[in-house]
Amino acid sequence: MEINEQCVVALTWVLKDTLGEELDVLDEPVEFLVGGDDLLARIEEALQGHSAGAELSLHLEPEDAFGDYDGQRLFLEPRDIFPADLEEGMTFEGTALPESMSAQTPRDALYTVAQIYPEHVVLDGNHPLAGIALRLQLKVHEVREATEEEIGRGSAGVGFFRIQPLAPGGDSLH
Repeated sequence: MEINEQCVVALTWVLKDTLGEELDVLDEPVEFLVGGDDLLARIEEALQGHSAGAELSLHLEPEDAFGDYDGQRLFLEPRDIFPADLEEGMTFEGTALPESMSAQTPRDALYTVAQIYPEHVVLDGNHPLAGIALRLQLKVHEVREATEEEIGRGSAGVGFFRIQPLAPGGDSLH
C-alpha cells in the first residue's frame, strides 16, 4: 500500500542536527497518522507515494520543523512559587504551573525550565528544537488504512515530538 492522506505509517528514525549530533533515535517502529496531527507537514509531504521498506533522508529548515527561536517566549517567574526540587531542563504544561504565576505568562504552552536563579526562574516556551535545522533519516516499516477513530482523533496515538513533561533527568522527545 502506498502512503496517502489518512493512512497510518509505522516509522523508525534517527534525527540529527546539521553538525551531526544525534538528537533522537526511534529504534522500534511507532505508528503515526498521515493527514492528522502526528507528523510535521514537510515529513508527510515527503512520505506521499512511498510504501513499506522506503528509506528517506530529509533536511528540515527551522520553518519546516519547529520554527525560529523566539526570545519573546522567555518568561521570568519568582523562584519561591516553584518546588524546592526544581531542576533545569524540567518541562511543565502551562496549566500545571503555579496559580501565582505572572498573568503575562501564557497558560497554553509547554515550558522548559531554562535557568534557575536564587530569586527567579527562566521559563522557555519555545520548542526545544526551535531554531535548529534538522536531518532526519527515516524508514517506513508498515502502511495501513487509518481507522475511523484515528481519523476522528487526528492521531494514531503519538505526535511527532510532542514533548511530554519529564521527570528530572528525562530526555525523551517523543
